[in-house]
Amino acid sequence: MEVMYWENELETLNRTDLEKLQVQRLKNTIGLAINSPYYGSLYQKMGLSADSIKSVADLQKLPFTTKQDLRDNFPYGFLGLPQKEIIRLHSTSGTTGNPTVIFHSRHDIDSWANLMARSLFCAGVRDTDVFQNICGYGLFTGGLGFQYGIERLGCLSIPAGAGNSPRQIKLMQDYGTTVAHAIPSYLNRLFEVFQEEGLDPRKDTKLHTFVIGAEPHTEEQRQRIEEMFGVKAYNSFGLTEMNGPGVAFECTYQNGLHIWEDAYLVEIINPDTLAPVAEGEVGELVMTTLDRQAMPLIRYRTRDLTRILPGRCACGRTHVRLDRITGRSDDMFIVKGCNIFPMQIEGVLMKIPEVGADYLITLDTINGADEMIIEVEVKKDWFNGDITRLDKLSRMITGQIRDEVLVKPIVKLVEPGSLPKSEGKAVRVKELRIALNS
Repeated sequence: MEVMYWENELETLNRTDLEKLQVQRLKNTIGLAINSPYYGSLYQKMGLSADSIKSVADLQKLPFTTKQDLRDNFPYGFLGLPQKEIIRLHSTSGTTGNPTVIFHSRHDIDSWANLMARSLFCAGVRDTDVFQNICGYGLFTGGLGFQYGIERLGCLSIPAGAGNSPRQIKLMQDYGTTVAHAIPSYLNRLFEVFQEEGLDPRKDTKLHTFVIGAEPHTEEQRQRIEEMFGVKAYNSFGLTEMNGPGVAFECTYQNGLHIWEDAYLVEIINPDTLAPVAEGEVGELVMTTLDRQAMPLIRYRTRDLTRILPGRCACGRTHVRLDRITGRSDDMFIVKGCNIFPMQIEGVLMKIPEVGADYLITLDTINGADEMIIEVEVKKDWFNGDITRLDKLSRMITGQIRDEVLVKPIVKLVEPGSLPKSEGKAVRVKELRIALNS
């Protein structure tokens, strides 16, 4: 009989027992958090303690935590354990100030490995698979986070690292890779290199599964990846502040991200009013760690936009499901009075068969007015000098984007491969506008 779950009891707990576990772990989390300089001082002033929590609803008594709080208390202001018990740190790049740094105890690393193994098992990965991790290692959480899960699950792991597409393809062919993890925008480039080498990944590899994440992407982008490679592509979600990957994963039904509620408490709020949104409404994801010792975070505002999906999944797991991340509240830009998210534009582009792998949105000031310029790579067989055909395609893209975002863009069709490539998260928006009357 096929095993359905990595941890049957935890993954299928009824809501009453799951909430009892959450309350117990939340009280433990607050007890650890009070040991930190930041939470200790804040909660003392507010008269809060672990005894303040009697139910999950009591979480509302606690203040939010923000990325700026982490940066203001850099590096050790959130430590809930003595430094001698900390064995690892990970961080973001911090190019515009202090990086966001997260610390781990031995317990935290072990818990992370287990959550990652649970997540991969949920997506159909098994110990018989050969798993190629096409992801940067080091301070970035994606590399080691997946590595822990792959090894805990028992797969043969190939820690390939990011980039160098010809080498990635050789590794796939040499060792019979069946599952790979990568950033979705990179997979567009990888497919181009397969084509350049005269190879078809559907015939010339043993790939059957991709795990994709680390950057927002549309359902159209996922479907395109599945068609190009002949695989199933499963969405994953994580963020550095919550360990990294392993926060939420799709199961084989591909109908939402199962968020592991024994490890995280989730809320969805209106990012402007900070009030909870109505059930099923899109808002900002707020998270509280329930099983992290070194650096507990309570009501952390992620800035990621999503919603909790209604109903139960057919897989039998009882943990709530998140809809795909549609972007970040701080990703939104305004052009001519309209609020626009990059994912809206990607959703239009990925439905157009003639559009290639990449696009770049540039916001600029032209003749004193804000303009949105979108450079769009087209597929090789379309970029053949037929000006009439290209002009027709450009006008079609312009109209469809205008209908979606209510702003007419300036669309520029460019040759495939001509836009800058990144081994990390794709840069989709470039801001060049001049601030007027400032």
